Amino acid sequence: MLPLFEAVNRLRDGTLPARAACITFDDGYADNEAIALPLLNKFGLPATFFIAAGFLDGGRMWNDTVIESFRHAQGNTIDLREIDLGLHTITTLPDRRQALFATIDALKYMDPKLRQTQVEKLANLIAADLPDDLMMTADQVRTLHRNGMEIGGHTMNHPILARLDDASARIEIAEGKAKLEAITGAPVRFFAYPNGKPGKDYLPAHVAMLKELGFEAAVSTAWGAARHGSDMYQLPRFTPWDKSEFFYVLRMLRNMMQAVQTV
Repeated sequence: MLPLFEAVNRLRDGTLPARAACITFDDGYADNEAIALPLLNKFGLPATFFIAAGFLDGGRMWNDTVIESFRHAQGNTIDLREIDLGLHTITTLPDRRQALFATIDALKYMDPKLRQTQVEKLANLIAADLPDDLMMTADQVRTLHRNGMEIGGHTMNHPILARLDDASARIEIAEGKAKLEAITGAPVRFFAYPNGKPGKDYLPAHVAMLKELGFEAAVSTAWGAARHGSDMYQLPRFTPWDKSEFFYVLRMLRNMMQAVQTV
């Protein structure tokens, strides 16, 4: 297990060991510091935390507003027809999950301003009590940094960059970087594209922006393992979890085979 900066440098110069791995966390949830950090320290593991800086200190991501609204909704149905998001049955837990996923899918690729308006209307219609402590505080970010963890950029407000004009996308990336650097007093060297699918969630223009803004490398959510010659601004990643133990083992075996083939 390597720190991301070391892995990137060794990948670039061709000295990365076989099956080397890095741990990353996205978004900036408070449990990253409260739960993950003690475990990382216990086992001596480095990690990089890609933080959407605009949600620090009491903010809430749009999808969490939807999730928490559906989690705490009362009754057997959620009626969102007034905002063109349908009528949903939530009698059982599977019903509630299906309704939640359908609603998030309907909102994800909307224009960011329209999406935020819709999410606010949704929250008002459901009228559930929503938490304001899901994301980290600036002090928690400093704690991660003091413990030797890498702090990476993830924009200010986690937009789908491909849905923004170039000027807005650059502001999101640059302001997120600047805010995190002001908090930690250290350079933010790495970036994770929100949602992270190449060609869908980010475009070549955004890769160029990262280079211009001084980032050293960036990660996507394209599945796979990096190898010498990989684009340092579009490094692949995969997730180490699944819905059952059986599928978790299959996923990890698949990941291992990919690493053997490509590293």
